[in-house]
Amino acid sequence: MQRTDRAPAWAGALAGLTAGAVALGVAQLAAGIVGPKTFPVVAVGDVVVDLTPPPVKDFAINAFGANDKTVLVGGVLVVLALIAAALGVAARRRPVYGDAGLLAFGAVGVLAVLTRPGAGAAWVVPTVAGVAAGMWTLRALVRRAGLASRAVPAYEPADADADADADRMADTDRMADADRTADVDGTVADRAVAGRAADGESGPQAGPEPGPEIERPVVMRPGAYGAGGFDRRRLLTGVAGGVVVAGAATVLGRALGSRQAVDVARGGLALPSPATPAAPLPAGTDFRIGGLSPFVTRNRDFYRVDTALVVPQVDPRAWRLRVHGMVDRPIELTFDDLLGRPLTEADITLTCVSNPVGGEYIGNARWLGVRMADVLREAGLQSGADMLLSTSEDGFTCGTPVDVVMDGRDALFAVAMNGEVLPVDHGFPVRQVVPGLYGYVSATKWVVDVKVTRFDRDEAYWTPRGWAAQAPIKTQSRIDLPRQGTTLRSGRTTVAGVAWAQHTGIEAVEVRVDRGEWRRARLAAVPGPDTWRQWALDWDAAPGRHTIEVRATDAAGRTQAEQQTPPAPDGATGWHTITVQVT
Repeated sequence: MQRTDRAPAWAGALAGLTAGAVALGVAQLAAGIVGPKTFPVVAVGDVVVDLTPPPVKDFAINAFGANDKTVLVGGVLVVLALIAAALGVAARRRPVYGDAGLLAFGAVGVLAVLTRPGAGAAWVVPTVAGVAAGMWTLRALVRRAGLASRAVPAYEPADADADADADRMADTDRMADADRTADVDGTVADRAVAGRAADGESGPQAGPEPGPEIERPVVMRPGAYGAGGFDRRRLLTGVAGGVVVAGAATVLGRALGSRQAVDVARGGLALPSPATPAAPLPAGTDFRIGGLSPFVTRNRDFYRVDTALVVPQVDPRAWRLRVHGMVDRPIELTFDDLLGRPLTEADITLTCVSNPVGGEYIGNARWLGVRMADVLREAGLQSGADMLLSTSEDGFTCGTPVDVVMDGRDALFAVAMNGEVLPVDHGFPVRQVVPGLYGYVSATKWVVDVKVTRFDRDEAYWTPRGWAAQAPIKTQSRIDLPRQGTTLRSGRTTVAGVAWAQHTGIEAVEVRVDRGEWRRARLAAVPGPDTWRQWALDWDAAPGRHTIEVRATDAAGRTQAEQQTPPAPDGATGWHTITVQVT
């Protein structure tokens, strides 16, 4: 009689988690050599971003803000951890189950990697290496700790008498088999019994040795798991070794794929002086009211919304900008070529189309770069061209109207931000900055390619996902002070915020309390029509609960719409409204 014993489920899950960690660590190490975009977790995350319906993306941006990518990668890792644990539990029954699961998810990783722009055969190396390491680790832990199920005998001999009893039982079983065979064909099939009869032996008293085909039953003591049994200590020491390997590989891989080389190159750059510097900011540009957004947004505080899970690390020495398509003379520029051209400095506010009413996806900075119009004139725009399809180093594309870039505004291939070399997170070494358009149709970071084309021939990344092909910024305003839901003391207080209508400018801002009369706020000075504008209003707050609304009117006389609409497909509308309590 036999039974099947199996190690506890937690042991299999721990082995699976360790194997998964080793797989990801080795993949990270290989990706550090091949390139950060080849890390399978990032590739899968990128595919998820591409396939996610726009409403879900909007929810992620609104719910998590700049942390949306961290949340996505974390979610992918949690799912992988759960799957790895399940594969470890399954491997207790048969190790091949763990192999099959790891191979399946390796195939998913390979397919995801190969869908990325610029993918080549070498891009699959991190995934393949990680899967191989994971399979080896899981099998090693299963063997080391005796995790696999096995059939074990049911009895163990305690002494010599038990041995004799076992021999007699075996003989009896063997003769019974012979009798059953004789019943079938009239012959005795038990060769062992026939042999004893020929030698003059009879009966079981002779104590025959069991033949090689007979296994001696043994009794298994409680807790035994076959040969060697489940060994908790060997499992835990093996897991500790796997964790060390996974951690070391991850740290080394990140170091290899880190931005160190790019940071060194960025830190060594000296920016040329602008041929056309921006004028000093006029007096009164910033009210300097506590809690009010400053006129100039510091680089570290500037919003970031893009599709890159891993920030591209572009060496300026290897960077190239290709301008081609419907042009007479295609151009390819190096970074040194760009810096050698006349540079323009301009104050420009950028806004994300995902910004809800009252949202924070907006910032103002002083940019330095080459005018896009100058480069396009040199290339020679052909008749009929109405779209610039720009491509980021990570494959993102956006479509910018040609007429907007060529109408005289300061549309730039920017290389600096607020007097510093462009930060890596914001597009180093070169990005587009086009005033008056939402970022998804104008502000390509890490730009490497500009195709002059037509809107009826090409589509940019967000257009087939339900967003407008052309998206001029809508007039909007926001209340920064006081904050929604705050409690104020009665008496004179300041209501303040910002309003924007890039490339038109803000003419007036009005505020009303509890749906009373609109009152005009005082406006700060601005250097031009391409930036936001601070506004402020003194309010004598009486005790009670109050609703405060704001609306802006641009320099063309257009007052922002009252009706609230979501960001999709071409930018949110509505008056920003808050409630406060006054005591």
